[in-house]
Amino acid sequence: MKMIITIDTEEDNWGDFSARTPSLENLRYIPELQELFDEFKVLPTYLLSYPVATDEKCIAMLREIHHTGRCEIGTHCHPWNTPPFQETSNPKDSMLCNLPSDLQFKKLSYLHEAIKNNYNMEPISFRAGRWGFSNEVASCLEQLHYKVDTSVQPTVDWGKQYGPDYSIAPTYPYYFKPENIFHKTWNGPLLEVPATIGFLRGGYRLPNALFNLLKRYPFNRLHLIGLLEKLQVLKKVLLSPEHTDAPSMISFASVLIKRNVPVINLWFHSTSLKPGLTPFVKTEVDRKEFIKRIKAFLIFTKERDIESITLNDALKVPLPPWTMRGTLR
Repeated sequence: MKMIITIDTEEDNWGDFSARTPSLENLRYIPELQELFDEFKVLPTYLLSYPVATDEKCIAMLREIHHTGRCEIGTHCHPWNTPPFQETSNPKDSMLCNLPSDLQFKKLSYLHEAIKNNYNMEPISFRAGRWGFSNEVASCLEQLHYKVDTSVQPTVDWGKQYGPDYSIAPTYPYYFKPENIFHKTWNGPLLEVPATIGFLRGGYRLPNALFNLLKRYPFNRLHLIGLLEKLQVLKKVLLSPEHTDAPSMISFASVLIKRNVPVINLWFHSTSLKPGLTPFVKTEVDRKEFIKRIKAFLIFTKERDIESITLNDALKVPLPPWTMRGTLR
């Protein structure tokens, strides 16, 4: 099994869809994080928003890490601060997938060129801001010659936030064509590497179906989901130090090793490196615990000989045939 770490490397202004000139204080913590990665020979993938891609200090810092072969640089589009600004500033239009397709392409092109020119490389990996992915966004990526996407968040429904519904999305890497981002096909031009989310017991298909069923019906009033989670019948785990403690991430990864999953994708936001910017890390105590979670998981991966690769390295990983059959496992 291989491990990918994807980091939404972005501005400080969490949830502010009107901030065109945001602050970038959280990026001061990247060298400390990279030092930890270097200690464990981990190759992170930093997915850059437009403010990060165009800030001189960020460029100098991240370009040095990239040019010394210690990370990958990819793209992370926040529509509200990526030119051109032709949309209304509101929560719905903060999802790239809700913009007209021609404006999606313009924004992605603008960000792509900024990274290409400022970092002297051509990004081929992408994650949509706020997980706002769609067939139209995928089509834009293909036109810009991207090869890997990591915008799919299995089991999660962003409908109440005007975003996509990933409730029944595939949970393991798969190739796809832009006309259907959830349909697996070996000859697809894009590789999807979803954020790793799943259940500790019962595989994925049955627990996820039960989880979605209980969400739709009044059973939830009885807190049945919460009860089943406590009993670990529906123990859902997000492979992210923002949401999950180290023992749970390690237990989940151990389950995935037994299932012969080829790639896991641990993910978080750079804004969680600075206290007070996200709901996940509010204090300095939280920040230290956050870093401890990451380190504990890296110790586990080292002990289990799980190799760290970048997002675009996933293109070289052979996918077992079962990952490309059906929808879920």
